[in-house]
Amino acid sequence: MPKQKTKKSIFKRIKISGSGKIFRRHQLATGHLKRKKTKAALNRQKKSIQYFKGESKRFKNLIGL
Repeated sequence: MPKQKTKKSIFKRIKISGSGKIFRRHQLATGHLKRKKTKAALNRQKKSIQYFKGESKRFKNLIGL
């Protein structure tokens, strides 16, 4: 049986912690239209957040973990 390939598009967008949790970046802090947002709102969005349990299970399957 052939090896399962990892989905590179997902692998570039996530970060896996040492304990196996999957984190992602906020959408608000990246891209354009940042002038209208307050500095506090942009700073809040810089932190990465953890995916929900069901989403992380699906992503682990796509990555091959």
